[in-house]
Amino acid sequence: MKTKLVLILSLLSIAVWSQPKVTTAVDSVKNKIGAEFKLSLKTNVDTLSKVKFPESKFFGALEVLESYKVDTVKKGDRYELIKKYGLTQFDSGKYTIPRIPIIINGKTVYSDSLAIEISDVKVDTLKQKMFDIKDIATVKSPMGNWWIYVLVVIGLIGLGFLIFYLLKNRKPKAKAEVIVYKTPIEKATTLLQQLESKELWQKGAVKDYYSELTDIVRNYIEEEIKIPAMESTTSELIEGLRKAAKQKKLKLSNDTVENLEKVLQQADLVKFAKVTPMDYEIEEDKKRISNTIVTIHKSIPEVVETEDELALWNEQQKEKARLEKLKREKRKKMAIIVGSAAFLILGTLGFFVATKGFDYVKDNLIGHPTKELLEGEWVYSQYGNPGVKIETPKVLMRQDASKILPKNAMALIKEMQIFTYGSMIDDFYIGVSTSTFKEETKIDLEQAAEGSIKIFETQGASNILVKTEEFDTQKGITGRKAYGTLSMVDKVSGKSTKMYYEILIFAQSNGIQQITVLQREDDQYAKKIGERMLNSVELKIAQ
Repeated sequence: MKTKLVLILSLLSIAVWSQPKVTTAVDSVKNKIGAEFKLSLKTNVDTLSKVKFPESKFFGALEVLESYKVDTVKKGDRYELIKKYGLTQFDSGKYTIPRIPIIINGKTVYSDSLAIEISDVKVDTLKQKMFDIKDIATVKSPMGNWWIYVLVVIGLIGLGFLIFYLLKNRKPKAKAEVIVYKTPIEKATTLLQQLESKELWQKGAVKDYYSELTDIVRNYIEEEIKIPAMESTTSELIEGLRKAAKQKKLKLSNDTVENLEKVLQQADLVKFAKVTPMDYEIEEDKKRISNTIVTIHKSIPEVVETEDELALWNEQQKEKARLEKLKREKRKKMAIIVGSAAFLILGTLGFFVATKGFDYVKDNLIGHPTKELLEGEWVYSQYGNPGVKIETPKVLMRQDASKILPKNAMALIKEMQIFTYGSMIDDFYIGVSTSTFKEETKIDLEQAAEGSIKIFETQGASNILVKTEEFDTQKGITGRKAYGTLSMVDKVSGKSTKMYYEILIFAQSNGIQQITVLQREDDQYAKKIGERMLNSVELKIAQ
């Protein structure tokens, strides 16, 4: 049942899946500080397999003293490969050798994680001469280098002033002159003249020439006859042109439409089939497009604009110019406002950084999530069965245990309830869980703590340092406390963050009550939150 218990706690976040077998062993699970542990990784493969063992200076929190050569033992048509590493650690405590990746035939296989313990070396104080503790050393105040802070403030103020000055006196960029064409025919004929002046096809850019040529005629037809010519295929355009000619009673001959169709088809061959027409064919296509545009223009009934219509058009153009000027002035004012705000903000931040320090600015001006949690309104609630009473900065949310644990683990559990805030990949996490087993189980809290640590490994934690000790609630209920540090890697940015964790585990009435807190190691506010929560823990006595 101990094995079942560890299995359940290890699978709280993901299920265990099978991998090619790698046997993991260590010559000793207990040793002195600085002594060598020999870790052995063994795998059995065929003669054609390629196996690559990792080479690293550290496995978790353990230093690799030596990476021994791979021993190869032939057994019939297979090889048994044995790789040994010499590991050590110079700080006492309980450590976990993490799962180590071995690449077999291009696939990654992981070894098992192992728990080891390193104990202090006892010192004989009768033979070893002892010395008094040295006096407290005086540390110079960081404000001793006051001139550095003055320079920072001056630099920030200067930067803000420079931004303000540049934005205020920024001259609008000279915009390219926009040519306004009064009619579609004027625009089309002008663009045709400009296209010829580029001499694209004479320089070998036949595809570019035909693209611009057909765009000119398509754009003209779209503006003049009001049909979607730019996004239509050749056949769709010709069909649409014929329909528009009938509806609007345009005097277009079949020869005009057919000539346009020939040029468009030729252009399709040039653009998509890499066909290169002869020079005389290109000249002929250009004439066909020019004649088509002129013919379409002449076929449209002439509309004579009255003086009132011309006056209205002029007024519209003046109003358009006025609105454009207002937009430019508005953008300039906004730039001045933004520059002024940046100047004030940078100056204020610079002043507080120099006088109060960066931590003060971050906590009181920029904002700090865990500081807000610490200073906010806390909630004292009871969770699970048997109940766990705890004070938290936010109400913990119930999770569905059946979606977290696999079916084989749930089959062993009579009842399980999980409540969390945050997640294990966030900078701050709280978890409370209670569970009772169907069968009578002797619960080993030390093993239960080890199983909980494995949850961190499944979430990508490494360099896990583990220490355990007894923990008593205010009412004298005794449990086990596991605590230490680990490194958690952000899967998106790839950045590693050092985290501090504490786990409280209690055994009552054939069940387990557990509280987990995970936070950034350097977050002083999260540390205070954790202390306040764990000091408030009380358990409902199981009946």
